[in-house]
Amino acid sequence: MVPATHAQRAVVPDAAWEQGLAAHLRATLDADGLAALTARHADGTSDFDVRMRRAVWRARLKALGDGLAVGEHVSLKHPETMTIGAGVHIGDQACLHGRAGGSCAIGERAWIGPQCFLDARDLEIGALVGIGPGARILGSTHTGLPADLPIIATDLAIRAVRIEDGADIGVNAVILPGVTIGKGAQIGAGAVVVEDVAPFAVVAGVPARFLHWRAGHAPPGKA
Repeated sequence: MVPATHAQRAVVPDAAWEQGLAAHLRATLDADGLAALTARHADGTSDFDVRMRRAVWRARLKALGDGLAVGEHVSLKHPETMTIGAGVHIGDQACLHGRAGGSCAIGERAWIGPQCFLDARDLEIGALVGIGPGARILGSTHTGLPADLPIIATDLAIRAVRIEDGADIGVNAVILPGVTIGKGAQIGAGAVVVEDVAPFAVVAGVPARFLHWRAGHAPPGKA
């Protein structure tokens, strides 16, 4: 057993020069210029590399808290629709794909693992949420109608996804559009979640099914 580190680590305010650089970049570069600068600093693990990624993200996002840790080669689309709280970690090769006119909010100290895909069109992730490597969160689906059209040519139905504070999403789990994961719920590795999950429930499988309540959190009258 080893102690958890991410959730316990103090959030250190970002340096004044980072804040100033971000403000300068926002004022002097257009969206294409900021995207190019993001690509230029997409890799590297030195303190300078990490700080430069954070400064560029601050210039691009709607709002960003202190202490963001961004891994290498993270894909970011429509960051102007995104709000990210303090102390968030985003792992290598994660994809945050917002959409024009959409909304994405990620709460303080959330941990998003490497190679995750987040459809951030209408997404809320609470504080201290853990999302394991390779997880997929989907926010839209093609209607498939009319049936004589190819499915990818039919309209998209956008459905909000909500992951409440303290929930944990296992490695390679898939969260389908319109799902709410309740506070403190735990989703097993590889699960495909097709319906809402109650707070403090543990679910797993394809499709995901209820297994049990987390210790001490069974609702009144339920074991």
